[in-house]
Amino acid sequence: MSLNEGYHNKIEPGGTSAGDDQSSSSGARSSHGNAAAANSTQLHQQVLNENTYLKASKQAYFSDEKVLIPDDDHTNIGFSFRKLWAFTGPGFLMSIAYLDPGNIESDLQSGAAAKYKILWVLLWATVLGLLMQRLAARLGVVTGLHLAEMCYRQYKRLPRWILWIMIEIAIIGSDMQEVIGTAIAIYLLSNKAVPLWGGVLITIVDTFTFLFLDKYGLRKLEFLFGFLITVMAITFGYEYIVSAPNQGAVMEGMFVPWCSDCSSDVLLQAVGVVGAVIMPHNLYLHSALVKSRDVDRRQPKKVSEANFYFFIEASIALFVSFIINLFVVAVFAHGMYGKTNQDVLDVCTDKSMYEDAKISFTDNNNNTDIINADLYKGGLFLGCTFGAAAMYIWGVGILAAGQSSTMTGTYAGQFSMEGFLNLQWPRWCRVLVTRCIAIIPTFCLAMFSKMEDLTNMNDILNAVMSLQLPFAAIPTIAFTSCAAIMGEFVNGIGNKIVSILLTIVVIGVNLYFVVSQVETLQIEGGMLALVCVFAILYILFVIYLVIHMAACMGNKWLMNSRWVQRWVLPSQNSFSIKNANSTYASLRLASTQKK
Repeated sequence: MSLNEGYHNKIEPGGTSAGDDQSSSSGARSSHGNAAAANSTQLHQQVLNENTYLKASKQAYFSDEKVLIPDDDHTNIGFSFRKLWAFTGPGFLMSIAYLDPGNIESDLQSGAAAKYKILWVLLWATVLGLLMQRLAARLGVVTGLHLAEMCYRQYKRLPRWILWIMIEIAIIGSDMQEVIGTAIAIYLLSNKAVPLWGGVLITIVDTFTFLFLDKYGLRKLEFLFGFLITVMAITFGYEYIVSAPNQGAVMEGMFVPWCSDCSSDVLLQAVGVVGAVIMPHNLYLHSALVKSRDVDRRQPKKVSEANFYFFIEASIALFVSFIINLFVVAVFAHGMYGKTNQDVLDVCTDKSMYEDAKISFTDNNNNTDIINADLYKGGLFLGCTFGAAAMYIWGVGILAAGQSSTMTGTYAGQFSMEGFLNLQWPRWCRVLVTRCIAIIPTFCLAMFSKMEDLTNMNDILNAVMSLQLPFAAIPTIAFTSCAAIMGEFVNGIGNKIVSILLTIVVIGVNLYFVVSQVETLQIEGGMLALVCVFAILYILFVIYLVIHMAACMGNKWLMNSRWVQRWVLPSQNSFSIKNANSTYASLRLASTQKK
């Protein structure tokens, strides 16, 4: 059985294959001699199957409405700002993952450790992220299924469950960073009146509040996220203006890909920047968000147009996120680079936050050490250097970053659960479960840990998320490179080569970061043996995914291998663009007739 044959021999979730439906209909026509009635019954059954297949009625996002795309074809214009506006939204929600508190902390640490020398790493990491997000968005637009839903149809049960667990780990790691960042922001803004554990609890309430705002309309929800991004741009831009870094040095660091006299710590910081920017669960999120636009997938021109405008929108969104990250790096590169704890204490002497600074910037009575920067220390530094207003404005920016990213992280968790597990739970149930998964461990840490313990977790959490990147990147490349799934929109040979090479580079960089973090923990004995066993299983599973990807790309030897057919290729619940477009046309027809 070839791969394409496996795709077209589709079995729906209800358990009846499309081939069986056709045979039954054919038998009915032969028995009763009424072809019209049989066709009507077949169409009705197909519509029912597709409703079950896509679970549209209980999806967490865009379930009640889709944004209509204006039809400007009659005007014969090449580019339409009206259409770009209609497609604007998903890319900006996706870009929030590039602006979460974990990224902000990584930015300030890289500026404090390397000044402007690795700004180019941030730039190219954002470009690489854009290329991967483009593939994820194309998958959602062309197929009408997001990445987790496609994994449900294209992988066997065991690897599918492993994938889900790995992505959930990535979501939990990211969510912990976001919740901790939000709690620190509330701690700063309340002048320590609200403890860290109290800030964690607040994030539960306000996340539910914001998520239920989509009842008032999809565009209003997207406007809220746009507002939060604007708040980040204004607050961090204010810090950039008042600190006034050297513009020539900023431009040189951004466009000269070199790092002279950089230590191993700086190299590790550069690797950490890549790990913080490109997050695995964001590919799952973006592939789902693009489904919020009403694109007629029967018409290749409309699909191509959607891909074009979504790419432009994502490019603009990630450009904005890069500028905001640049602000943070430059501020702390200018103010914190080469500074010791004592240097900051000297600046804080006559300031109202001196007592807090004394606690945070005192390191075992050895204040000649270089600052180990984090979100809280960054706020105190800004307050001591530029006044209390700068500290509170910093807190507002971190709060906006934390709030927006916790909401999009919750959406990513919901999409992951409903896709991988084919769940049809009520929406509030999915929100509650996905929030509790991340909130409970974070609350325990905030309750029983010190500020230093929380802020020092950033590198560990980035390492955890870096490990999960192959489980998003490899399926994305596999599905978008499969002709049976993407049809005429399948990746060309150039796209395949570039995406694979970029993925190898990013995964290699991230694995280096993970190994470095493991070495710093100085693991020994039984724990080291456990890590080695996990590493072997991890590598084997990545090889399994690579084999599936090669088969999707059309490797005939793998496609004809009995072992691959039995253990790797999908035998049921699979998907083909031909069947999907046929069913989509039936749904549109049924919807029109109903109206």
